[in-house]
Amino acid sequence: MRYTEAHSSTHTSQAANKTLRNTYGLLSLTLLFSAFTAGVSMTMNFANMNIFVLLIGFYGLLFLTHKFKNSPLGILCVFALTGFMGLTLGPILSAYMSLPGGGSLIMTALGITGLSFLGLSAYALISKRDFSFLNGFITVGFFVLLFAVIAGIFIKMPALQIFISAGFALFSGAVILLQTNQIVRGGETNYILATVNLYVSLYNMFLSILSLLGMARDD
Repeated sequence: MRYTEAHSSTHTSQAANKTLRNTYGLLSLTLLFSAFTAGVSMTMNFANMNIFVLLIGFYGLLFLTHKFKNSPLGILCVFALTGFMGLTLGPILSAYMSLPGGGSLIMTALGITGLSFLGLSAYALISKRDFSFLNGFITVGFFVLLFAVIAGIFIKMPALQIFISAGFALFSGAVILLQTNQIVRGGETNYILATVNLYVSLYNMFLSILSLLGMARDD
């Protein structure tokens, strides 16, 4: 009985390590590809994407990624999704680059995002605690932020914009912590879905931090 339990625990640990390696490997490649498409977008001077085109493109590619999550096509869908998000990032970065010291703002936001990701991932890997309690926080946070974003369309209040940006940063951090924890504990075995969740969280965290830095300078 003890041998069976030990064997099962070892197998789960090996599977978790494999999922973790595949996730981080694919995430690294998609981040590089996203940076490439963002650079193309900046070079070609793409305008900000229409909100409806953005939503249709994002959720359409996200749907395809989930549909083919257990197929090699799923990897292509991940690159299509992250490449598309890179294109949407280009005009935003171009706008910041046009500001005095905009380049340093972008690099600072990148640095904070990277350090936050490393810190949260390391904590989830080392502690191996059960962070499933964050599911409730993430669910509630999603609807709170959704209502705040809708309100922000009609109410132009700096305080509300700060709340939205700070809220997305915290929300993204919680998702990174929970997703990494689920991989470590064997709750997430699909590295394609794990990669997408981590990428979207990093994307949102970076934009949120960049927005907060810009607002701190009244830009």
